[in-house]
Amino acid sequence: MTPLPSNLDHILSVTPEVRGFFHAETHTISYVVADRVSRQAVIIDSVLDYEPASATVSYESADAIIEYVRAQGYTIEWILETHIHADHLSAAQYLKEHLGGRIAIGEHITAVQTLFGEVFGDAQSLAQDGSQFDQLWPDGATFRLGNLEAVVLHTPGHTPADVSYLIGNALFVGDTLFMPDYGTARVDFPGGSAETLFASVQKLYALPDTVKVYLCHDYLPPNRSTFAWETSVK
Repeated sequence: MTPLPSNLDHILSVTPEVRGFFHAETHTISYVVADRVSRQAVIIDSVLDYEPASATVSYESADAIIEYVRAQGYTIEWILETHIHADHLSAAQYLKEHLGGRIAIGEHITAVQTLFGEVFGDAQSLAQDGSQFDQLWPDGATFRLGNLEAVVLHTPGHTPADVSYLIGNALFVGDTLFMPDYGTARVDFPGGSAETLFASVQKLYALPDTVKVYLCHDYLPPNRSTFAWETSVK
């Protein structure tokens, strides 16, 4: 795994604006993350509403994000995925149509596409080169968001392609971690690995205690009555 960047202290010196959007049906949290000065922003792990009984989609959750972005005067630079989700549909394309920005995911998505093509016997119709996305991030890739610096960390285990995004002093971990009273991601999907996930968690634990950790899901363990999605490394 690529080591943490040498300018980590500088990256962590800036705090972004973070707004979470909780999707009750899938217990998913989507995020809008912005630079306070430039008003440049990214959207992370968006949700498209889906009704399985009628096999129809709707856009209430995505429209709430669009309304918020426009009200704040943000310019969307990236629409980011931490991984391909098994429990919800992504609203990335819909958001791109309405807000602009480029859709990005970790470069190992191609391994997941190949694996799913084999599992579902649909290798011919599913492009396996990541061409559905505008950007495939390698481990350690960096990008700027106004005054913020961001780093892409490859954190596989839940799937081979999971990444976490360190944006200023905020870390968006997808399904790699949950709240401390709930644990870590499941590894029983195709390509999942407990050993690999353990190594990814240790990579995140190497970050300073001051890093704010934002989760993709919360499922309310028995000892808690309110949903939560912000914690810390330690």
